[in-house]
Order: sequence, then structure tokens, then C-alpha cells
Amino acid sequence: MIVITGGAGFIGSCMQQALHARGVETVVVDWLGSAGKWRNLRHHAPGRIIAPEALDAWLASGPDVGAVIHLGAISETTATDGDLVWRTNVDLSHRLASWCAHAGVRFIYASSAATYGAADRVEQFSDDPGALEHLSPLNLYGWSKQAFDLGLLHRLEKGELPGLSWAGLKFFNVYGPNEYHKGRMISVVRVKYDEARAGQPLRLFRSDVPGLADGAQARDFIWVGDVVDVMLWLLDHGHVSGLFNCGTGVARTYADLAHAVCDAAGVARQIEFIDMPESLRGQYQSFTCADMRRLRAAGYSRPFTTLEDGVRRYVQDYLARPDPYL
Repeated sequence: MIVITGGAGFIGSCMQQALHARGVETVVVDWLGSAGKWRNLRHHAPGRIIAPEALDAWLASGPDVGAVIHLGAISETTATDGDLVWRTNVDLSHRLASWCAHAGVRFIYASSAATYGAADRVEQFSDDPGALEHLSPLNLYGWSKQAFDLGLLHRLEKGELPGLSWAGLKFFNVYGPNEYHKGRMISVVRVKYDEARAGQPLRLFRSDVPGLADGAQARDFIWVGDVVDVMLWLLDHGHVSGLFNCGTGVARTYADLAHAVCDAAGVARQIEFIDMPESLRGQYQSFTCADMRRLRAAGYSRPFTTLEDGVRRYVQDYLARPDPYL
């Protein structure tokens, strides 16, 4: 079986759907809560759901696991409880890596492009292990992901995890179905679609970077289906180990995204610029672009979905339908 932590969440439930389609037995580690998160699994229920606090005991019972896909985390970039974030994003990840090494189980985990902090040039988004220690995340979430990335590499270098088959993925700006429970952390695509559907101009933050035009802030937006394809490929290629970027390798502006949403929704293009909230100033990445050369060199060769195609698929195949879930 394959264990998916965070398997009822956005990316996790999309991965669950793909494994369910393959006929793979899965165990999801997550809380469903009372806000309708169960709907992410409605069309492809796992064999079992385990609460995160029960995971250690379940693993200690010796289940027959083929791989652990570790996507569970506190992912809010505005998180402030450092102790909780460390326990969840770092301590738990180390325990899972240790268990996988001991059990001979493939370990695939989620890192984040938030580790790159204020990087603003393509060459600064290198996933070369030699550059890892020089990164400066802007927020607690990014720092926790950086701490685990570094900690895992140091443990591997010291021989503490002999034989571990592993891969980490630095997710860039992922969008697609099943993210509806994420509140303030929902993708910009969904937020802009709601504005377009309401007949409102699509609101974008004014630039707070001198010389950068409003709407010219750019991110590497990646369709969730492409993220799932990369993880499936890593499952199928257990000899590939390392920490890799997971983006498209192309930065697109927020204006491009707003136009793509309007076009997909069949409404006129309208953009209104608003001031950036004070809470985001100094923590906002105005440019991200994944350097994908190492993943390509490792053998991943599939093309990535363009922003226009991904937004059109998300809007027309999911958001505009009565049942928007995957």
C-alpha cells in the first residue's frame, strides 16, 4: 500500500485520485474535520484514513507499505506558531524519513519554493544541493521547509539513513481542483474566477518593488495534474533520489493569469490594482521561476501545461460545474 500524509488536502487528494485510478491500495493520513474536506475524497475513497496523531503507533505495528508520500504540513505562509510548525513540518518529517530508511520504503516529500525567500532572478532558483545552505526564506513556513531539507541532507551525509530511497519536491505555485478548503491560502486562480463570475474587475496587488509595474509580479504557476505526474514518475523510478524543483520553468505575470481567467470564464478583461496588505509586505515573493534542469537531467521529460491551458481546464472542467471536485 502507499501512505499519503495530507491525503485529504489539495495536492494529496489529487494524488490519491491518481493512485486510486491505478488500482493502488492507499492509506490517507489526515483530519477530515467538519468543513466539508471529505468531499476531496468523495469520488476516490482510500482504503483507510488515519488521524495524524495515530500515525506513529500505526507505523510501529509493521504495516506492509511500499511508499510514503509526505504532503501533510502547516502550509500557511502567515503561520506564527513556531513550535507547532516545527513539530508538524520538521519533527514529523524526520520521523517518517527514519521509519522509511529502516523499513526500506520509498520516501517522497513536499518542500516548497518558499525556501527561496526574496530571490528575484532565475539563477537564484537553483535546486543544486550546494546552494541550499545559502537560501533565506521570508517566513516561518518557508524556514521550516528549509530546515527539513537541510536536516535530511545532513543526516544522509552522516550515514544516519542508510539505503533511504527518497525525493523531495519544491512545489511552486500550484493551482487546480480540490483546494476549496484552503481559505486564505487558496490559489489566485480560484479567487480571480470568483471575482469574474460576480462581474467585478479582477483585483491585483500594486507592486511594492521599485521599477516593477503593477501586475508584472510573476510566478511559476503549475497545474496540479503536472505535480501529480511528477510524483507518479518518482514512484515509478525509485532509483532517482534528490531534492528537485517542481514548477514549469516559466514565470508568468499576475496580469497574464487574470487575463487567462477572464478568457476561460468568457468575460471581458478587467483589472483593478489595490494596495498590498501590511501583513504581506516584506514577505511577498514578486518573482519565482523554477530551474528545472536537474529534474530533466534525472529523466523526467513530459511537457508542462501552459498557464492558459491549465486555467481553462480548471475553470471550465471544475469551477464552472455543479460538482467542482476531482
